[in-house]
Amino acid sequence: MVMIPLPLHSVEDQQFSPLDPADLTLVHRGEGGSEVRRSILPGGVRVLTEAMPGQRSTTVGFWIPVGSRDEEAGHYGSTHFLEHLLFKGTTKRSALEIAQSFDAVGGESNAATAKESTCYYARVLDTDLPMAMEVIADMVTSAVIDPHELEQERGVIIEELAMDADDATDVAHEHFVARVMGNHPLGRPIGGSPEEIMAISREAVMEHYRAHYRPSELIVTAAGSLDHEELCSMLMTALSDAGWELDPLAVPEPRRNPEPAKITSIPGLEVINRPVEQANIIIGCTSITGHDDRRQVLAVLNAVLGGGMSSRLFQEIREKRGLAYSTYSFSAAYTDAGYFGMYAGCAPGKAAEVIGLLGAELDRLAQQGISAEELSQAKGQLAGGTVLALEDPGSRMSRLGRAEMITGEFQDIDEALSRVHAVTAEQVQALAQELAARERVITVVGPFENEAALGL
Repeated sequence: MVMIPLPLHSVEDQQFSPLDPADLTLVHRGEGGSEVRRSILPGGVRVLTEAMPGQRSTTVGFWIPVGSRDEEAGHYGSTHFLEHLLFKGTTKRSALEIAQSFDAVGGESNAATAKESTCYYARVLDTDLPMAMEVIADMVTSAVIDPHELEQERGVIIEELAMDADDATDVAHEHFVARVMGNHPLGRPIGGSPEEIMAISREAVMEHYRAHYRPSELIVTAAGSLDHEELCSMLMTALSDAGWELDPLAVPEPRRNPEPAKITSIPGLEVINRPVEQANIIIGCTSITGHDDRRQVLAVLNAVLGGGMSSRLFQEIREKRGLAYSTYSFSAAYTDAGYFGMYAGCAPGKAAEVIGLLGAELDRLAQQGISAEELSQAKGQLAGGTVLALEDPGSRMSRLGRAEMITGEFQDIDEALSRVHAVTAEQVQALAQELAARERVITVVGPFENEAALGL
């Protein structure tokens, strides 16, 4: 059982005492013979790998710890725009050649933009890892951002946003987050608005690209069949060939300030009129940050309240009353802020009743706590889900990226499970009381002309 801090110096094997700062390597040998290593390379590039015996594939991700929250006025939507444009050609490759590189070996490549990061990743056979490293490095360092391709992709993104706008559940979540986060940048949509995408210039996108796609920002994580030293060598060659300056004295950019942000939510009810067959309802509030020691407590709370078919929301709203097909609870935790919510989709005429039930279940949890049986079942659910998820190299690659970017702390599976099993019923009730006491945001998307039409 071990937890590894991820400082700018190193620890070796399982001694975990700081060594000379010039030795920028971390090694941890974990469960099942896996080996986690971390190195800081010239330029301040960070590399974290997990070698997994018995695997024939490798998943690699290139992370830029910059997301939609980091955009300035005039640049809104640029992070997501870049996610698309980096696949559209470099000084060496066309968009078709990038796609063919992975298709020709049966590999998968994609990217994801989030509130606090962007990741370009691929899964390939271990023999094709050199290709994947070279191609993604080329995309990250040498994107052309051709004006014609930008205009083509502008239309694609507008269609993507239109698709999301046609999904009432997505609309409910976007409006809920906007209100629960208030005027904080975390409340803005990741993809920007259609108006922002239409207005943003190539120069603004290029400014965002040049400002953030730099060696000291780059984090590369990989998991599966790999050799850490070989991967680092591949990466250094690719970055050098691209013309990046790799100063051997450079250090990584510091992580975000974990000081909790001052969030001013917009509490109360918001109704968004859409001609749909269901009312999509979300109730929630601000919650704990990604640095809070109660993260596992919140996970248990979420499992009990709305994390599965045996959860309280599912049993009360669907099984006992037949009011909804889908109902669940959820949470999101960022460096300095977070939120918690409960969702249900129901017939419009039942919306008022369901709103009352969602709020009542959170209040009941706060007032009465949870039983020993619920606590045990939630822990089993979380433990099993954690282990099963980490059977996949992609999940392990992502885990390394999040650890490096957010907390600076890597937990092996045993440590993660021990933290879950240490949660008590009293801790769950205390956190439920804290959440239940906060101002609530209620978002409803459905065929309602106004708030009065809900019949509350």
